[in-house]
Amino acid sequence: MAYRPPVKDLVFSLMTAAGLDALLPRFEGLDSDVLTAVLDAAGELAAGVLEPLNRPGDVQGSRLENGRVVSPDGFPAAYKAFAQGGWNSLAADPAHGGQGLPKALELAVFEMINAANMAFALCPTLTQGAIEALARHGSERQKALYLTRLISGEWTGTMHLTEPQAGSDLSQIRTEARPDGPNGEGAGWLIHGQKIFITWGDQDFTDNILHLVLARTPDAPEGVRGLSLFLAPSRMVADDGTLGEANTLHAASLEHKLGIHASPTCVMIHEGARAELVGELNQGIVHMFTMMNAARVAVGMQGVGVAEGAYQRALDYATERKQGRAPGSDGPAPIVEHPDVRRMLVTMKAKTEAARAICLAAGVAADLARLAETEEERTAAGLRSELLTPIAKAWSTDVGVEVASLGVQVHGGMGFIEETGAAQFYRDARIAPIYEGTNGIQAMDLVGRKLSMAGGAATTALLAEMAALPAQLEAVPATAALAAPLTAAVKAAAKASVWLAERKSNPDALAGADAYLRLMGDVLGGHMLAKSALAAARRLDAGDPDAAWLTGKIALARFYAEHILPAAPAHAAAATAGAEALMAVGLE
Repeated sequence: MAYRPPVKDLVFSLMTAAGLDALLPRFEGLDSDVLTAVLDAAGELAAGVLEPLNRPGDVQGSRLENGRVVSPDGFPAAYKAFAQGGWNSLAADPAHGGQGLPKALELAVFEMINAANMAFALCPTLTQGAIEALARHGSERQKALYLTRLISGEWTGTMHLTEPQAGSDLSQIRTEARPDGPNGEGAGWLIHGQKIFITWGDQDFTDNILHLVLARTPDAPEGVRGLSLFLAPSRMVADDGTLGEANTLHAASLEHKLGIHASPTCVMIHEGARAELVGELNQGIVHMFTMMNAARVAVGMQGVGVAEGAYQRALDYATERKQGRAPGSDGPAPIVEHPDVRRMLVTMKAKTEAARAICLAAGVAADLARLAETEEERTAAGLRSELLTPIAKAWSTDVGVEVASLGVQVHGGMGFIEETGAAQFYRDARIAPIYEGTNGIQAMDLVGRKLSMAGGAATTALLAEMAALPAQLEAVPATAALAAPLTAAVKAAAKASVWLAERKSNPDALAGADAYLRLMGDVLGGHMLAKSALAAARRLDAGDPDAAWLTGKIALARFYAEHILPAAPAHAAAATAGAEALMAVGLE
């Protein structure tokens, strides 16, 4: 039951649903053949190097010995292969050693890394966030000294936000940064405090780790306005890049977790750790959100990766396992032939492909926000990126949990047994809806800020785009059946959007935020699959010989339209029900 990299599906989703085809002219020499070659190479790493370590790493786990993390057997060598392959540098600026490829392509690569070994993938995922933060807010010295080494994979990066008393409320952060000299340049600050839930806060892969730390300076304002962002290396770095003595920060303990056992989740202690300011004083929350927003879409892709892995494992089992008589069979049949098992498998596949397209579309929007021809186009793409981010993060990670749970169900009693591997996908997937702002926070962000930003321009544009697609679907016989369900779903989303935009952050809107995010995710997922189905139908009409595969894409979109989109009016009703009943229920 080895992992099979879904390269063909990824390229198709990138070029149809996500819209990367419109962006390719911005990248010299990049076409579908090059996309395929890059993804094939990443798939070889995922399937050949990382997936074989997934189950052993889960069993062995990371451990703390003499104050340092020891990762599971094979992980340091796997990281070396990852770094040497240049996978850290895909979308980074060539000026600092990057390859300058689309962010959407990087996300597609990381889907496969997560599907093969989510615990491993978390380390370079955090490094990607550190790369974005330093590229946007770092000084020229920091870019030359640190950014190039993150991009090459020579060093890794982490993100230090959470504290025991703070959780998701960053305004309660107490970690302090005290000046150590006339300014904050060149390790001019000393960090004191404790951070918790620091993923890969220590490792035995590289000689240095760059910790990006939110802390409060002595005279800073209260709340998030008083936070600044600091860079504290695990080992001090001279101006020529050579490493010096260890910094005064360390992992005090590792958490014992439900899943991702191979990934060390550290309690980090800063005992006067030397650090330097990144960006401006008291702008740390703004600077950190560069890292967090990148991480949110990346976490959404974690949900997709785990879902794909769980689906493949369940499909293999259902194909091999014979039990009971299926319709039309004379004896014990593979359980994949039983309608209910098939329903679960097709649901898994449909939601996984929908979530994949949403995350990749968020990546394309981020690319267009940098690279579109006009300022107007860049602004619109930036708004689209902001709108899609909470949906990509929350809906896709919920899909990861749902699909992994269905994977256990397809296995039946064997799914509850660790050796089949189905349970690990479920355990690993469960953290993703909590990471980088819980999914409830994403829903509140969607309703309270993103829905109405720029006067609602982003939401209006997305709803208009979705409302226009059914007319195109109706004009093609193979996709005509998709039009009516999609039209009804988009109308439900539009009606709920107006109701919530009028209320924004009041209790009625916040009570419906989760239902609204589910509504938008479901409808956007149906829209994405319908776009792919339309592209498949046109290829069939043009005589494409890959008829069975393309017909399958159309059938998958129809299943989604008939079995998932009908829930849209119900989600809309819940989203607009208000808070009265919610607040009236006694919880004693």
